[in-house]
Amino acid sequence: MKSKLNLDFGLVEKARQYARDIAADTQRFIEKHTSVTIERTCARLLGIDGVDDNGVPLPNVIVDSIKNANGLSLGLSVYLGNAIIQTGKTPQQIAEAISKKELDITKLKMADMFEIKAKIDEIASQTVERIRNNRKNRNKYLEKFGDKKGPYLYVIVATGNIYEDITQAKAAAKQGADIIAVIRTTGQSLLDYVPYGATTEGFGGTYATQENFRLMRKALDEVSEELGRYIRLCNYCSGLCMPEIAAMGALERLDVMLNDALYGILFRDINMKRTLIDQYFSRIINGFAGVIINTGEDNYLTTADAVEEAHTVLASQFINEQFALVSGIPEEQMGLGHAFEIDPSLKNGFLFELAQAQMAREIFPKAPLKYMPPTKFMTGNIFRGHVQDALFNMVTILTGQKLHLLGMLTEAIHTPLMSDRALSIENASYIFNTMADLGNEIEFKKDGIMSNRANEVLNKACNMLSQIKEEGLFKTLEQGKFAGVKRPIDGGKGLNGVTEKHSDYYNPFIEMMLKGERA
Repeated sequence: MKSKLNLDFGLVEKARQYARDIAADTQRFIEKHTSVTIERTCARLLGIDGVDDNGVPLPNVIVDSIKNANGLSLGLSVYLGNAIIQTGKTPQQIAEAISKKELDITKLKMADMFEIKAKIDEIASQTVERIRNNRKNRNKYLEKFGDKKGPYLYVIVATGNIYEDITQAKAAAKQGADIIAVIRTTGQSLLDYVPYGATTEGFGGTYATQENFRLMRKALDEVSEELGRYIRLCNYCSGLCMPEIAAMGALERLDVMLNDALYGILFRDINMKRTLIDQYFSRIINGFAGVIINTGEDNYLTTADAVEEAHTVLASQFINEQFALVSGIPEEQMGLGHAFEIDPSLKNGFLFELAQAQMAREIFPKAPLKYMPPTKFMTGNIFRGHVQDALFNMVTILTGQKLHLLGMLTEAIHTPLMSDRALSIENASYIFNTMADLGNEIEFKKDGIMSNRANEVLNKACNMLSQIKEEGLFKTLEQGKFAGVKRPIDGGKGLNGVTEKHSDYYNPFIEMMLKGERA
């Protein structure tokens, strides 16, 4: 791609190498550790589901029983594989027996490790095949209906009731939406378990559960057939259950997942060690399932100034890119995030927004970039808000953004009504059509405001990445260089769920999804 902004691509490669080194350094720590969430994910992928008599999810029950016996370092798969050999029971039957205090799998005689791995691989390969088939089914829909060439119109439903969400999602699809994101209920990212079953009560969103995923996927398949175009489903696998939710999404054929390496640390005060360990496995699953991940750099600009701190967005995009590549996610599945969040009173603010978006497009040419609408400076004046959203829509079509979260004119007033959503879709559709090829028709002035702005941001990002390489990612997060938020390395939620791996640790899905059986 020829740079309209006259970017220094030597500097881009330098920044990318710094990010590669940062990811490699952090990865050495990641690969030595596991967490309760990763082991619960293995339990789910090996067929354990449901809750005990007290409503506690059985994946939590079995993993907690191992953790309480100080056995987590070997991993759930080793104990479960051995228990299958010793008892002849299925994984589900074993979990149920543990919940009833009838079995302690940490005290069973250990079989040969080769035999244990062979037994667990047999079950794991069936799940891997199910996820592979889900990916094939998505591709069949896309072959049948074709895929959209321009930006995906991405809208949110957030009623708290999955059945009402389905009604709203179908309506949004009929109005023109391409991606439906089911917002999670407030606070779910801080739960160290995944709720079970269909849910009808949530605040500011709906619980992410496997049954809710299944119900919404079924509904969107129905409306896809009706409309003759594939409607993608999005949810959130950030938080303390990041890889578990990634697994549930893979099992129920979700298409897009919010999945950032740093978001939970910065905005939910989840321990940085726990988050970075968990994001690795969650991304392996998403990569194998063909899921587009959305990263959360847009959130930085809700707490930090979008002009002064724009370089932190770019630096984080470089880091997220490298963590994704390590996890087996190709560039075509990296929805790297940014946002239209400059103060509208700033002179030439639109030029700065356009420069930032064009810069991201040129630096990450294969990525389906996720572009977020104005929220920070939405005031409740719906007429001004609709204009702000129109300018945001213009930047998307001019710079080739792909996952376009629709701005709502009623932002800062209430959860959008279906009529609000219809007006936003109409706004975006009009601009995308009337300006469809404008981006290919215009060039930017050499050494002009936009070119200078983009190169300034790139220089600052490269310098920042150089410093992070020297100090390490953990220390950088302690210093508050992203979003102005400082987090202590041993603080936050979830650190007690992290453990160092034993030399005999085994997780079959890392091997099958990342190395041996990529779809």
